[in-house]
Amino acid sequence: MAAMRLDIPTIMVPCGYQPSGTFRNHHVDIEEVFLGAGHHVAGKLSFDDLLGMSENAIRGPGVCSGMGTANSMHIVCEALGMALPGSAPVLANSERMFEFARRAGRRIVEMVREDLRPRAIYTRAAFANAAMTVMAVAGSINCIKHLQATAVEAGSDIDVYKLFEECADMIPVLSAVRPIGEISIEDFEAAGGAQAVMKQIEPLLHKQALTVTGKTVGENLRDATVANDEVIRPLSRPYSNGAAIVIVRGSLAPAGGIIKLGLRRDKTLRFDGRARCFGSADEAIAALREKKIMPGDVVVLRGLGVRGGPGMGMASRIVFAIDGAGLGPEVAVVTDGQLSGLVNKGLVVGEINPEAATGGPLGLVADGDRITIDAEARAVDLHVAEDELAVRRARLKLVDQHSEEGWLAIYERSVQPLSKGAALVHPK
Repeated sequence: MAAMRLDIPTIMVPCGYQPSGTFRNHHVDIEEVFLGAGHHVAGKLSFDDLLGMSENAIRGPGVCSGMGTANSMHIVCEALGMALPGSAPVLANSERMFEFARRAGRRIVEMVREDLRPRAIYTRAAFANAAMTVMAVAGSINCIKHLQATAVEAGSDIDVYKLFEECADMIPVLSAVRPIGEISIEDFEAAGGAQAVMKQIEPLLHKQALTVTGKTVGENLRDATVANDEVIRPLSRPYSNGAAIVIVRGSLAPAGGIIKLGLRRDKTLRFDGRARCFGSADEAIAALREKKIMPGDVVVLRGLGVRGGPGMGMASRIVFAIDGAGLGPEVAVVTDGQLSGLVNKGLVVGEINPEAATGGPLGLVADGDRITIDAEARAVDLHVAEDELAVRRARLKLVDQHSEEGWLAIYERSVQPLSKGAALVHPK
């Protein structure tokens, strides 16, 4: 975002992922700890086991070791053309990471001399390449809003959400790194990482897009290879033909919401249920403990959007807790909050837009209302008569969460919706 705003020569250097470990002779990483916390809340995992998992999941510095938001965004940097080819992902503090850092140091000096700036690289073609690569690895849904924010900072009218909608019909899932599959990030790196993924989808990429190397994507990929085509498969033999990420719209989310489907195995694609409304994850988890969330419920978690948070609240806790309670396939979640890039459990619609705090339909839902989620049709709808919604809308009181002074008040008045990247504009 800063690179696009300032438009001075910039190169991105992925910092690397953390090594994971084992506990009781089983692999354990940060995702298992997240899941384990939900299972502990539901009484399905002892505290001692959760503690043991947490003490062994992270064996060194670095970002989460699955295909979460950080590794996804490292791959995005390379796909955009803003990181050196072959640099993502990489094990933190490895010799390979330091070698790419040294090469990036040499290259940024050359870029200054060449006056090669980000806005020459960040074209619509580059954003499309990034979207296609994210879809191919079933990356984090958080990439969408981060890319949209980056486009906004450049003063561009690129609609990143539209790019992802277009990619949904083009790009199958070519790699199944944890949490959507059982491939480790280490094996993904060894197979060629982002560069190998781009080589597999090369026929679909915009190969004329410029990169920090001073060469085009096509030139960078000319000699690229895939070291293991079982880890990173070709287009002719994907892990899944269905889109890993879909943007849904409808009466509950006129400006869109996002579902992470991953490989779609054992995934409920359609859900019709009754609303159970909560204003925080704590409230929802308390209801779950008291067995007030039942099969057939749609948990509505609202007030967690960019303004309502303020700053997007994390909805992942309730998703993990529902899974821990064994209700994953039987309870859906809709929220205006964000989700950890590692969430891949149950049918969850995140980042509902417009959010409840700005008068979005999510704020009008009442307990017992019928909600339908249809991932195949890419729809999420609230089945309440328009005249009843009008009555509720008239009663709805939108109250800012903070005073008229302080940084959060400034943020609350100036933050834009997700469709504008949740970027800040000067209040008028």
